[in-house]
Amino acid sequence: MSRGERARPGIVVVVTGTGTDVGKTWWTAATATLLREQGRTVVARKPAQSFDPDDPAPRDADVLAAATGETPARVCPPHRSYPVAWAPPMAADELGKPPILLDELVAEMFGPGPEGEDRDEDGAVAPDVLLVETAGGSRAPLAHDGDTVSLVDALPADLVVVVADAGLGVIHAVRSTVEPYAGRALVVALNRYDPTDPLHVRNREWLETRAGFGVVTDPAELAAGLLP
Repeated sequence: MSRGERARPGIVVVVTGTGTDVGKTWWTAATATLLREQGRTVVARKPAQSFDPDDPAPRDADVLAAATGETPARVCPPHRSYPVAWAPPMAADELGKPPILLDELVAEMFGPGPEGEDRDEDGAVAPDVLLVETAGGSRAPLAHDGDTVSLVDALPADLVVVVADAGLGVIHAVRSTVEPYAGRALVVALNRYDPTDPLHVRNREWLETRAGFGVVTDPAELAAGLLP
């Protein structure tokens, strides 16, 4: 292992969703914050991000960095940040940037960060948890040669978290999203879940009892189940 290279984390968790704007970043950041409060070492990665440069909201990497205590450049390398609000490989093409290759994204997550970062005396850091937040839904292009399903296989991930809105349509959205992950450890995170909303309650019950998924409705539940 070269100096500055990260050792493999205790557990690798990929956070994806049924689509865009379902709460992936919020869930990832909140879970990271809770784990750190428990004394766990946590790093977060956004393999590639694209965004509207006119939108004043913090970028995903900024939010995740604030939750983990890292820098945004370590969470998402600057050359993987694309100021066009399209799928990352499409944004890269539009900007005339080099193709995004899946094996390079994986290497960047485990390799050394920008000069001066992630270096200790023996050159290796093994965090308890690596949280990887992807872009869009599971089958949205993440690289020119792969999507989130490809990334989950390449890492490989120990757990896949599928974030979904708790309201109408969630059962179809979740069942369609999880099909490529058959045989993998998976949990469904219902975002904006309201225990006083009968539809939300019924949706959760259906996903748990009829579809057979593990379901969480609060980042505290997710954090509690990640490590012994």
